[in-house]
Amino acid sequence: MDLFAELLDWKLIATHIFGFVIMVWILKKFAWKPILGILAERREKIISEFDNIESGKAEIAQTKEGYEAKLKDIDNLARQKLTEAVNEGQKIAAEIKEKGRDEAKGIIDNAKAQLDRDVEKARAGLKEDMVNMTISAAEKIISAKVDEPENRRLIGNFIDSVEKA
Repeated sequence: MDLFAELLDWKLIATHIFGFVIMVWILKKFAWKPILGILAERREKIISEFDNIESGKAEIAQTKEGYEAKLKDIDNLARQKLTEAVNEGQKIAAEIKEKGRDEAKGIIDNAKAQLDRDVEKARAGLKEDMVNMTISAAEKIISAKVDEPENRRLIGNFIDSVEKA
């Protein structure tokens, strides 16, 4: 107990309490109201910022909804345009296919006509060759000695030449 009493210096403790009270009174008199004013102003500013943020969020949400609606419209329009393009492409493909068929049919018809003309030309040429060969054979028969075996041989040669041609 004596040790505790020796460690406590009542004058020092009283001086600290007196200094603390003076410091609190000075702070209250000169600094407390401005600090409270700054804190209140800061609180109002923070509340205002939160209100601005909330209104901004609402505005952003509204803008987002608007953009999503526009994106839906754009998607629908794109699908519609794509469908129209596909239909147009199919129509063009059908037209090209039909045109190709018509052209192929024309080419085939022209080829058949050309073939018919070539066959007629070949027949005419063959007929002309037959006439020439017949005349030639007749000339040989007439100019040759007329007897039965020689006539048979000449006609056989003629038939052979016709078969080769």
